[in-house]
Amino acid sequence: MVKIRLRRTGKTKQPSYRIVVADSRSPRDGKFIETIGYYLPTRQPKVLEVNTDRARYWLGVGAQPTEVVVKLFQRVNLLDEQGKVTAEA
Repeated sequence: MVKIRLRRTGKTKQPSYRIVVADSRSPRDGKFIETIGYYLPTRQPKVLEVNTDRARYWLGVGAQPTEVVVKLFQRVNLLDEQGKVTAEA
């Protein structure tokens, strides 16, 4: 199964994350299919950048986002409260 999840990068105690599409069997920071965004939680304000076209594509072909990625997608209005893909604006 293909999952959309976070890949940790950055130094010790200074995490930054890439939003990647990866096979569910690969390790957290291992092999991935495509990078579709990034999240910088240590910056003020927090930075979240998502390529919505590619995210919609992967969600459309059946990729399952993790719980954290669902919350991040809701923050950029890619998913609604029920976790369904919203219409393009």
